[in-house]
Amino acid sequence: MRTSRREILLLFFVMFYGTLTVTCIPQTENKQKEKTDTLMADSAQNKNEKAEELAKDLKRKGIRDERVLAAIAKIPREQFVDKSLIEYAYLDRPLPIEEGQTISQPYTVAFQTELLQLKPGEKVLEIGTGSGYQAAVLCEMGAEVYSIERYEELYLTAKETLHRLGYHPHLFFGDGYEGLPEEAPFDKILITAAPEVIPEKLKEQLSIGGRMVLPLGGRHGQKMTVVRRTGEDRYSQTTHGDFIFVPMQKGTE
Repeated sequence: MRTSRREILLLFFVMFYGTLTVTCIPQTENKQKEKTDTLMADSAQNKNEKAEELAKDLKRKGIRDERVLAAIAKIPREQFVDKSLIEYAYLDRPLPIEEGQTISQPYTVAFQTELLQLKPGEKVLEIGTGSGYQAAVLCEMGAEVYSIERYEELYLTAKETLHRLGYHPHLFFGDGYEGLPEEAPFDKILITAAPEVIPEKLKEQLSIGGRMVLPLGGRHGQKMTVVRRTGEDRYSQTTHGDFIFVPMQKGTE
């Protein structure tokens, strides 16, 4: 069987990048594997043009934090969705993943991350790892990421995906309502499912001066909410528009 020069080059890139191991601060180049011809060509060129176009689209829609946009421009979103949905990976829309959950709309990911006002090196707790895409964005921005997922299948899949792409956040299988008291306090907390009330245990794990971003409300819609801890027992709260998220649930499955 004849092997084209293009196939040899693709094999070289996969083998070369597969040998690299990094911490939560990722490699600047993207790896892509076993995807469509278009996505494979992007990988061979070390450039994800579709991710860059997505970032430009989000900027047109109002996202202003250049570090958020730069992170999204580097991350191969198709790696976080089912193979049957690859053609939709760079549309600004949520997509289904396992366990009846979703990978959030890119605008929503960017909007929540922008509200965090994240600085490099800050310690961030994410509630709801899901596909792992949001954790990858936080890693790209230089955060020390801790992330909890209540569904074991999602936890294992996200762990494999993130590690394969060179991201190494601290991942936990557990109940998001409990947080990680042994790792607290956190500079920032990001919740990617909607509780009807702000979880008290998570408020207590927020550092003084820190901020929590979450969709707050019931099944019919939520308000994107920012909670700031201003003192030992003092918090302030602001809202930032209407969103729809899956409900935040207690326990593990």
